[in-house]
Amino acid sequence: MPTLISTLLRGQIKLLNPIISSATLEQTRKGQDALAKLGTRAMENSVAFHDLRLPNFDAAWAIPLAGRVTQAIVYLHGGAYAAGGLDYAKGFGGLLAQATGRAVLCVGYRLAPEDPFPAALEDAMASYREALLRYAPGDIVLVGESAGGGLCFALALHLKEQGMQLPARIVAVSPWTDLTMTRDVAELEKQDPLLTRDGLDHYAHLYAGQQDRKSPLVSPLYGDLAGLPPSLIIAGSHEILLDDSRLLAARLQDAGCECRLHVEEGMWHVYVLYPVPEAKDAMRMIEEYLTLDAPGHQAKLP
Repeated sequence: MPTLISTLLRGQIKLLNPIISSATLEQTRKGQDALAKLGTRAMENSVAFHDLRLPNFDAAWAIPLAGRVTQAIVYLHGGAYAAGGLDYAKGFGGLLAQATGRAVLCVGYRLAPEDPFPAALEDAMASYREALLRYAPGDIVLVGESAGGGLCFALALHLKEQGMQLPARIVAVSPWTDLTMTRDVAELEKQDPLLTRDGLDHYAHLYAGQQDRKSPLVSPLYGDLAGLPPSLIIAGSHEILLDDSRLLAARLQDAGCECRLHVEEGMWHVYVLYPVPEAKDAMRMIEEYLTLDAPGHQAKLP
């Protein structure tokens, strides 16, 4: 059962959602970045941010100030491939650095519709290569939420295609893994306080463009998942994309991959990003999952 705090917050989100949904894409982007900046300012005594410019996009390392940093996360943010810039990525990326003691590469990948597929995937690949300059593959984990969660699995499939060494693990929160939007989500849509099928279909069109939405690098649910790293998938029971998580977890397990799926009863899309007790529990779950046995390598800061 959801806590009282999350039940109250869910009601507030549902009331505000019509206003949020009517915002323009530019307003949505600015709003997300503004909220994220508030969060990064609150972390200034525990996390240091080192900005860097990669060929087509901006990124930043979030470095925890306490302890010796020996492992890394490549963090790919959500936003339906159309919203969420580097400031937004720094928000949750900083929290990940704070919680896990890892250096987090926050990726401000290019967005649709200005830069549709494969721009986000190309930038995710460039980010992974950047992380490899400082860390061994076994010391790197991919983390993403929503579209970023799907992008983590698309990146892993692309790395496998290229014959590159894969990261140690993947953590995906409410991943968007099937952009075809062909499943019946009517019942889940009634429960979801944030997302609509029509809205997701619109953003899927903006991102995929002329590309077949069933392409594994767009919708990793349809890829050859054999050989992918162990993964943790976290979702809420009241979100349209619940089956994106359930079906992907089942397909990973059928392919012989280790996959742990956690569905939080009564919670909504990417609830981990909200100030509720269930989010704190999920962050502890992520922290425990990212405890790897392999020895690390000392970070070489930019």
